[in-house]
Amino acid sequence: MARPRITTVVLNTNRRDDTLNCLASLAQSTYAPHHILVLDNSSTDGSVEAIQARYPQVQIERLRENLGYAGNNNVGIRLALQQGADWVFVLNEDTLVEPDCLDRLMEAAAADPAIGVVGPMVYTFDPGQVISSAGGRVLWPIADAVNVGMGEVDQGQYPARPVDFINGCGLLISRAAIERAGVLDETFFIYFEETDWCARVRQAGFRVHFEPAARMRHKAPIHWSGFGPSTLYYVTRNRLRFFVRHTPVQHKPLAVWRAVSGAVRGIYGHRRAGRPEHARATGYALLHAVQRRWGKADASLWKTDASDRTLSHVARPKP
Repeated sequence: MARPRITTVVLNTNRRDDTLNCLASLAQSTYAPHHILVLDNSSTDGSVEAIQARYPQVQIERLRENLGYAGNNNVGIRLALQQGADWVFVLNEDTLVEPDCLDRLMEAAAADPAIGVVGPMVYTFDPGQVISSAGGRVLWPIADAVNVGMGEVDQGQYPARPVDFINGCGLLISRAAIERAGVLDETFFIYFEETDWCARVRQAGFRVHFEPAARMRHKAPIHWSGFGPSTLYYVTRNRLRFFVRHTPVQHKPLAVWRAVSGAVRGIYGHRRAGRPEHARATGYALLHAVQRRWGKADASLWKTDASDRTLSHVARPKP
């Protein structure tokens, strides 16, 4: 019997070196059949040319418009399904996967046909085995979604198990789950989109599974020194969107109150700390959530800068 076909989708926005390193790790993968699709978001750093020169077997799709992290990845997810993928591995460009990562993920999926999403143990780029994510847990009463084990050293304390969500830096999802739950919700634009996706997959009758035998590393820091205004806007707004949409009825009043009151406290806290643009972005996040204004926001409503983490994933270079 033929093995399921996996297509890995990697989104690149001016991250040539990170993407090349990611592709180098994928080139060592022992799983087959495996196809790699890179989505390039109008990069100006020579990414496309470098990928074509070093990995001519990798398919490159140039994005025509910026649809955000969710929408951009959906271009690749839909294309992967059109080309016959049985499973789609959505992978950040700033990651390294171990050679047997996909094998271990597929072994877990084959052992339980109810699994629709499966994800690996994610380590940081620090020496040793410092955990970035051992699966995700949603804390409904306090309106929070956390990466389990973050910052701990892996000592085998997190076994294979069902989880609430898989971190979007490396998420393997089946064709069947996509067909029943849909693709990423583009109204999130960026942040909380994978948490929402996993919730919809579970609502469609599938399991979301963490598999520690599969391993990868993610370059992103686990402790940020502080959100930029744009990042803060999307995290705040989408937190409200997620918990209003998915919180069980017995927890919803408290969860929504926690999310709203947290945003209000944030506005006053940023003002007192002399961060008016952070306060402004948070205020617009709360307003737009109430108005149900989703998708890409007008970033001219507040001042931001190129160090804002959101921009590194979805911003297009200015002409």
